[in-house]
Amino acid sequence: MSMNIQLANNQPMNAPPMSSLAALRRLNATFIHNFVTNDVVSHSAIIHPRFVCIMPDGSRMYRADYLAYWATGFDPDVITYWDYRDERIEIFGDTALVSATTCYTRRKDGVAKSGMTFYTDTYVQENGLWQCIQAQLTSLQPEYFPPDDTVIRRYHRGKLKEQV
Repeated sequence: MSMNIQLANNQPMNAPPMSSLAALRRLNATFIHNFVTNDVVSHSAIIHPRFVCIMPDGSRMYRADYLAYWATGFDPDVITYWDYRDERIEIFGDTALVSATTCYTRRKDGVAKSGMTFYTDTYVQENGLWQCIQAQLTSLQPEYFPPDDTVIRRYHRGKLKEQV
């Protein structure tokens, strides 16, 4: 027989501390906002010095090239819609997996194309500070798209819209 022991704050005993969950939710929101606003300075502060991004095609982009891309990666005239949804956070001691899906509409040559990308960001906590050490992106096929009711934040032409 399994028992779910509750702490005084109604959290299961094996649940990660709320402060870590809240910090990682904020970091995830900042990560996305930094991309949409091309904020390299803020982004540099939340990614680890040994950061690597694994792109959907399997290629790797290391920190310096990643930050150079970050400066111009989001163009609101090209990426007219952006959201993130279906956020999940798992904490394992000083390591955390933060995953979600981004939904986008991109315009190229006057043609709009929509799609979704699933990401998993691996965070490590050192000296009380969470930093992303790896991001992995996977293009999703439509049958795996999470529903609209899981949207956390929406951006239209680079501007944050009302919280969902």
